[in-house]
Amino acid sequence: MSSLVLHPAPAGYAPVLAIDSGTTAWLLVATALVLLMAPGLALFYGGMVRSKGVLNMMMMTFGALAVVVVVWTLVGYSIAFGDDVGLGLLGDPTQYAGLGQLLEEGSNGESAYPLILFAMFQGLFCVITAALVSGAIADRARFGAWMVFVAAWTVLVYAPVAHWVFDFSSGEHVGGWLANRVGLVDFAGGTAVEICSGASALALALVLGPRVGFGREPMRPHNLTLVMLGAGLLWFGWFGFNAGSALAADHRAAVVLTTTLLAGATGTLGWLAVERLRDGHATSLGAASGLVSGLVAITPSCGSLSPAGALAMGALAGVVCAYAVGLKYKLGYDDSLDVVGVHLVGGLVGTFGLGLLATSAAPTGVDGLFYGGGLDQLGKQLVGGGAVLVYAFVVSGIIGWVVDKLMGFRIDEDHEVSGIDLVVHAETAYDLHATAGARSSGPFLGTPRKDDA
Repeated sequence: MSSLVLHPAPAGYAPVLAIDSGTTAWLLVATALVLLMAPGLALFYGGMVRSKGVLNMMMMTFGALAVVVVVWTLVGYSIAFGDDVGLGLLGDPTQYAGLGQLLEEGSNGESAYPLILFAMFQGLFCVITAALVSGAIADRARFGAWMVFVAAWTVLVYAPVAHWVFDFSSGEHVGGWLANRVGLVDFAGGTAVEICSGASALALALVLGPRVGFGREPMRPHNLTLVMLGAGLLWFGWFGFNAGSALAADHRAAVVLTTTLLAGATGTLGWLAVERLRDGHATSLGAASGLVSGLVAITPSCGSLSPAGALAMGALAGVVCAYAVGLKYKLGYDDSLDVVGVHLVGGLVGTFGLGLLATSAAPTGVDGLFYGGGLDQLGKQLVGGGAVLVYAFVVSGIIGWVVDKLMGFRIDEDHEVSGIDLVVHAETAYDLHATAGARSSGPFLGTPRKDDA
């Protein structure tokens, strides 16, 4: 296995020389927690749409899970973490293609966990990022076109960005440009996950156009209980997402878990305060959205802040995102479930805020402007966040446009009005008119259209 090279953890992590059972156990648990975020997101998004589209919304998450895992195994991991092929932009797509090179036990003596486990852990980050994008095009996208988009997007958008942000140079291995040349600090994916998903979602929303009745008809969440349950599962899974990125069961993981917990709490409070002052009511949807906003903002900065800094970061994200979700009505883009307002804006708050609030006493060891570090780290964060935003927006828009031209990305207007679940999946989420004593669901009563599948 001498050809295998470790793709190391963030700066400040000393290499170890043998597989450690404790570290491996923690990464196994963290990987499972990140996987749990997928059904958590399906519930969160599913509750936010109207009842006629809940199954389709959930299917877009589960479909993304299936497609990404396959594409990541075949080529995505290699693009993200293979040896750089030039300028820090792309890993060698053939180096780990199929992951067969990672079957042998061990990791070249440079990491405390099997690299095949690391590959799966990182692949689930891609799953969540892709699934987040679907929230911007709820109720109007063809399922087959979405699956094709996700496959292309994994290869052309997420994997290169992950290489830039997460692939650190080590020994003879050369990693991505943002992590190694610019010096961007992104502990768990404020750029690669949050900004990338938000920018991609905005591009795709523009390609598909607004829902029928957007801005004129109420499009309220159909089941806030599902939203709250999904938010809780996301918060639980986020500990694997953030603390798991420490890649060790140590003090650093404990610090990251703490900042993640604190930011989620103050994100909730910040959003609810805005609602109470602006609208007169603190809502359950606001609590769930504020929670996620705080978690989004702490994702890049969870290893760089003090507990007080995490409280401030979460509160700031909750307030800013609560106002940002209204931009779609002012600017005219239909981001159905506020992926832009929460994930793009929250990711920018966390990425840029790190340049202000970071303290060298935290695991990543950098000082922001407010801790005497000057403008240096803030400048690096601005470069990293801006580069990922522009790249993800442009390339996702091109992929969406090509898919739309080749196979059509949007369902027919009359089918959108009647309900995407019945037309595309031949199912409904709630059987409200079941015949008493029936032994099966009976024959399908609608007329599904092939071109809307």
